[in-house]
Amino acid sequence: MRKDLELDNIFIPSKIPSKKLMIVLHGRGDSSEGFEGLPQFLELEDMNYILFDAPFEYYGGFSWYNLPPDQYPGIQYSSELLTKCLDILFEEEFDPTQSYLFGFSQGSLLTFEFGARYNKTLAGYIAISGYIYDVEKLLAEMNTDVRQAKWLCTHGTYDGVLPFEESKNQIEQLIEGGFEIEFRAIEKDHSIHQDEITIVKQLCDKNL
Repeated sequence: MRKDLELDNIFIPSKIPSKKLMIVLHGRGDSSEGFEGLPQFLELEDMNYILFDAPFEYYGGFSWYNLPPDQYPGIQYSSELLTKCLDILFEEEFDPTQSYLFGFSQGSLLTFEFGARYNKTLAGYIAISGYIYDVEKLLAEMNTDVRQAKWLCTHGTYDGVLPFEESKNQIEQLIEGGFEIEFRAIEKDHSIHQDEITIVKQLCDKNL
């Protein structure tokens, strides 16, 4: 655990020393522990990982923000904490241009809502099974440099929690607004599929 950060976390160092970092944001009700196996599946020996716990307790796990229609205060607060954490991590230790923001469900929303506003542009942004809180507001307030970064968004075609078509339409709006997003439809429910792990690994391997 990195005790110099305001969010509880699990830090997993790379097997080969590097300045690469993957920032992992879990979904509602989960925790950093739910993603401890991710490095083993991705098999990226030069990747460091920081798995964050969201700031709000939620039925034995954690949440980044409240359920609709009260999401915004939590999104804003979580974004502020993530900014502070990443500013420390990227001050000297890690290189944002070699790093990735990875989010699932609520973490996927933060990948867009926080990641697209953050003052540093990362090597890639990975959003799995999420949605965007306010597309027009995001396009107006974003760090315009991130539009040309690598964005990967995947969603389950039979997701019973966050409807596929709604998220797909939001991604299309962002693409119309200048984002370069690779959108992948996956035959799955609200979960992470092995196919997505393979796609994420391929994305990271391309940037070696």
